[in-house]
Amino acid sequence: MEVIHKIGRRKTAVARAYVAAGSGNITINKKDIANYFTTATLQYKVKQPLTMTNNESNFDITVNVYGGGITGQAEAVRLAISRAMCEVDAENRGILKPEGLLTRDPRMVERKKFGQKKARKKFQFSKR
Repeated sequence: MEVIHKIGRRKTAVARAYVAAGSGNITINKKDIANYFTTATLQYKVKQPLTMTNNESNFDITVNVYGGGITGQAEAVRLAISRAMCEVDAENRGILKPEGLLTRDPRMVERKKFGQKKARKKFQFSKR
């Protein structure tokens, strides 16, 4: 099996996942997954597509991720891995799609408007 390259995005985070046959090692930015995503929730998010398709120990995954915060990065990695699992086996699409793991989340930060403190928040109103 050759290396499969897929991209996942979430907010401003971009993840490039390289999936190859192996023993289940996940490396993110040259660090182990436990060192990069320290909380169990984020590790669960990243491993979710592998767990659902029963491929936890079948592939070695190398990920380069940049931009955004840790939650956005974890979800970007999850999308990239989900897309790679669909390319490995077409039947995986039927497992991942109903769970929403193949959907690119389009929500982005709303831009700040001039004359306001933030996107929606206004400056304090003073009557006198």
